Amino acid sequence: MGNLDIVTNAINNFSHILKIENQIVSLTDNCMDYMSDMPNRNDRDSFFNNFEIRNDNQHSNPLDEPLQVIYYGAPGTGKSYSIDQATDTFGAIRTTFHPDSDYASFVGAYKPTMEDVPMSATYQTKEGTFGEYLTKTKQHPGTEKKIVYKYVPQAFLKAYVAAWSNLDEPYFLVIEEINRGNCAQIFGDLFQLLDRNNAGSSSYAIHADEDIAQFLSSDSKGFAGLSDEQKEAIRTFVLSKDSGKTVSLGQDILDGKLLLLPPNLYIWATMNTSDQSLFPIDSAFKRRWNWKYMPIKYNPLDKKTQQPIDWKFQIGDNLYSWGQFLGKINPEIYTLTESSDKQMGYFFAKADNATGIISEDVFLNKVLFYLWTDVFKDFDVSSELFKNKKANRSFRFTDFFEDSEALGNFIANLNLNIVEIDINSIEDEEPLDGEASENSQSQRDLSRYSINGEGKNNKRQTVLRSLRKYVEANPSLTATQVIEKWNAVNPQLPYFILSTSEYEARIADLPNQRDRYWSVTTGDGEKVYITNQWNANRIREFMNLVNSSDLGIHIEKVSE
Repeated sequence: MGNLDIVTNAINNFSHILKIENQIVSLTDNCMDYMSDMPNRNDRDSFFNNFEIRNDNQHSNPLDEPLQVIYYGAPGTGKSYSIDQATDTFGAIRTTFHPDSDYASFVGAYKPTMEDVPMSATYQTKEGTFGEYLTKTKQHPGTEKKIVYKYVPQAFLKAYVAAWSNLDEPYFLVIEEINRGNCAQIFGDLFQLLDRNNAGSSSYAIHADEDIAQFLSSDSKGFAGLSDEQKEAIRTFVLSKDSGKTVSLGQDILDGKLLLLPPNLYIWATMNTSDQSLFPIDSAFKRRWNWKYMPIKYNPLDKKTQQPIDWKFQIGDNLYSWGQFLGKINPEIYTLTESSDKQMGYFFAKADNATGIISEDVFLNKVLFYLWTDVFKDFDVSSELFKNKKANRSFRFTDFFEDSEALGNFIANLNLNIVEIDINSIEDEEPLDGEASENSQSQRDLSRYSINGEGKNNKRQTVLRSLRKYVEANPSLTATQVIEKWNAVNPQLPYFILSTSEYEARIADLPNQRDRYWSVTTGDGEKVYITNQWNANRIREFMNLVNSSDLGIHIEKVSE
């Protein structure tokens, strides 16, 4: 590495097996504890997670967490989500790097701002022995708004001051998309501060720029707003070097002459590996960070409740498992691109907080847009999963806007299970071909029906809710028994209600039939599938049959 000090610092800070003292390399007393805990190199997640800064001074470092860590992985793997859940009880400031980010936008700079300034007037008067003109200025008691230049702190200085303000509480500077900016340019001389000692503070202090020093020591900015107690805590701060020496730097830090990261300032960042070519991060910068790989999880847990996050996405009336979709599509992405960086994580698309459902619009305009315009754009997509069988070619993104059946046919190719029906979103369809009444008003039947005296349901909602109510009221019945009972109220419809095997056989021959059935899970855990094709004549026959049966369900027409 070319420098003995760097080697010494690196081993003493980051190794719990070796130490260097007086240029002698030796094993640490507790090295066997760490060596017995070494991870399996084939387990990528645990291997990378092992490389954390273990801080032995818990009084100086408030949390048993790495001070500087970059969460990296494919888009949507929960990098920002994980940081947010870990930091939401502490003070934090967030910033996002981008190609135009620089030192000034990260640390601070002079900027024009509007401010009230005293009013004054400049005039000339003829005075003096020879009657010469003199220029004079007259002050006015009022003020006026003018543009003035002031030093405006940005994310780094705001977090820096906040952390020093309370050394007993963790404070987080969170950098999103750290590799989308030029880190060497953005950090500048702050790069040196990223070297941390065993106590958690910077190993070396740096001299502050004049602008930063003036801001920190100003009577109205920087540390000026702190209480006497807070200032005293900074003033008495002592830098404990790993060599055992101590240096009193507190007053210089308080005066803004020196910059030093306090042991309670955590700098955490995110990096999308799919964007890693934007601004490559050099090795000198990399080794000053811990790295936490975020794998793609198809059944993630909420870190607070430890309950599974079970998002669904909606296509038409049907709800499908978001995790199952990712489990089908990600292997296809890897096969095509030979890269896991383009795969989608669980949080790639966001579900509605209240329902846990990803809308059809979000699925189409975010998920499929990403697949066709980013992932597939440079590849020949020939997999059967992406084949538009109706057009006898691979799907194009425009197909989903030009053909109303294209989205459903694409989902049918994936052979996903319908996990639930969003009943409230179900709308009646136009009458089936050849079944519209000659009376034009009856072509759009708006009748509503109650079930056991409750609700106002349209035709399709009535059928599905009736079946659900029956299954809920008879939890001991198997799927076979439910089908047998309900075939008695079949208004002479072919394929009215099907078992799982019958349904799978039908859609194997006719994939477009997948969206023409709803599923309901019976008491034995099996599913039954009932048709969702209903018009005014069919619902009338169905209502009469149900009301005269022993199902325990009564349907009544309540309004138009």
